[in-house]
Amino acid sequence: MSGRFTGKVAIITGASTGLGPVMARMMAEEGAKLVLAARRLELVEEVAAAIGENAVAVRADVTDEADVAAMVETAMGCWGQVDVMMNNAAVPGVDKYIWEQTVDNFLDTYKVDCMAAMLCSREVLNRSMLERRTGAIVNFSSSAGWDGMVRKSHYSAAKGALRILTKTIAREVGEYGIRCNCVVPGAIGTDLMLNYMKRIAEEQGKTVAEVEAGIVAPLPLRTFSTPEDVAGLALFLASDEARTITGQSVNVDAGLVMS
Repeated sequence: MSGRFTGKVAIITGASTGLGPVMARMMAEEGAKLVLAARRLELVEEVAAAIGENAVAVRADVTDEADVAAMVETAMGCWGQVDVMMNNAAVPGVDKYIWEQTVDNFLDTYKVDCMAAMLCSREVLNRSMLERRTGAIVNFSSSAGWDGMVRKSHYSAAKGALRILTKTIAREVGEYGIRCNCVVPGAIGTDLMLNYMKRIAEEQGKTVAEVEAGIVAPLPLRTFSTPEDVAGLALFLASDEARTITGQSVNVDAGLVMS
């Protein structure tokens, strides 16, 4: 099928569950050839198999330089280029108040939620984008990275840093015709969110419905975003339709943050 990504090659990290498989399906429908990466190979293989011959699954820990290099080498070996890097891999870490916070929890979260985007971006720039003077990098932050979130100092700090990393990359690569932007989702209606609400409900002695009501109450649209909502923005930013948009952090959060 012809579309915005016909003739283009994209790498999507965190492609095993949640937003990743949705973006993969939507990009494939618009003509992209894909390398799909995650730590759980069996899950990402299922995603790739559902797409077909234009998707390849690889196991990759995006905090490991060798794994990242091998991931990009797969794209280069299969299709000879990388046009889009979707830095979607993320972990929530373990919720802790700051007085409970540990170095391991803080740094392990930061490595996946911020440093990995640097490693993946560096690799695709060196292997393909700089030489070809074209490309789009999309990072994925969180509304927690704007104002912070209670018991999530590790996650909030990493996601806030990712927005600054986005600006820095955009300034450095712009003269090469390469763009870098950041999608900033709020609450997304996924299994991860449902599990979070169940845990909070148990901790606070509430029903899941009561917890959900509390989360959507500050949102002008009073609803969670869907993975398709977030993916739609990400695909736009990765496409040539956004050719003069770079260095931006764009919210998709039902109106929670109005910058």
